Amino acid sequence: MDIKSLKLFQHLANTLHFSKTAAAMYVSPPTLTRVITRLELECEATLFVRNNRSVVLTHAGQRLLEFAEHTLSQYAVLKQELKSKEEALSGELSLYCSVTASQSYLPAMLDKLQQEYPLVDIKLDTGDHALSIDKVASGQVDISLAMQTPNFPSHVAFGKFDVVPLVLIVPKNMSVERWEDVSWQQVQVVMPARGLSMRIVNEWFVEQHIRPRIYAQVSGNEAIVSMVALGLGVGFVPSIVLENSVVKNKVRALTVPNIEPYQLGICYLKARAEEPLIKTLTQLFVS
Repeated sequence: MDIKSLKLFQHLANTLHFSKTAAAMYVSPPTLTRVITRLELECEATLFVRNNRSVVLTHAGQRLLEFAEHTLSQYAVLKQELKSKEEALSGELSLYCSVTASQSYLPAMLDKLQQEYPLVDIKLDTGDHALSIDKVASGQVDISLAMQTPNFPSHVAFGKFDVVPLVLIVPKNMSVERWEDVSWQQVQVVMPARGLSMRIVNEWFVEQHIRPRIYAQVSGNEAIVSMVALGLGVGFVPSIVLENSVVKNKVRALTVPNIEPYQLGICYLKARAEEPLIKTLTQLFVS
């Protein structure tokens, strides 16, 4: 049982997909299969139940995953400690975040990181914010900027660094100054189709005893801003999304003090919390 085999096993245990792990870890599918078979022989236990449709981690596999995460984390700590104490912190971290977060937060964060730790390289990937937690939970990236959710994975750590309010946006030509002035019986609402925003907005309407007239359900907060700017309805979006929108001058933001805000932070695997790069990054940015 070696470090490379444990890394392959850890990745597969999180993805439960042989082809994805083989591609991500730069090995062939037959090589990955041989590594898992060898680990099963060494452990004298079945680690995965496999069929044509799915891969499932067994109880023995879960125990080995706990061992692998602990061992790999300690190995990373050991490698860092073996370096000269005078040597500056260095290495590469993969980071995932939404496009909006990359525009709003990353410039200042990366500038601070570059000033204090110039030998640390960040490999950045951007996309849908709804994927941020899964990217870390499955081992695809080291860290991500994500919103805390009620069903946050137990093996993923979260360190908050900002609170982002949701605002109600209305078309610029709508003659309302406060959210209480909105005629909900007449106005149409552009709703989020999924994710954290959908839960928060739905709960707010229930609490206010409002039955919204839904015009459309869309994926992505940027799409809500665009549709409201076209005069197709009103909607709720995080304030940072509105601040970075190219059509923000075509809508008006109304403060809604009694709606749950986003908790924005850095997330990473708990098993890797003591690794020097991750520990340093979280200490640098988490409030």
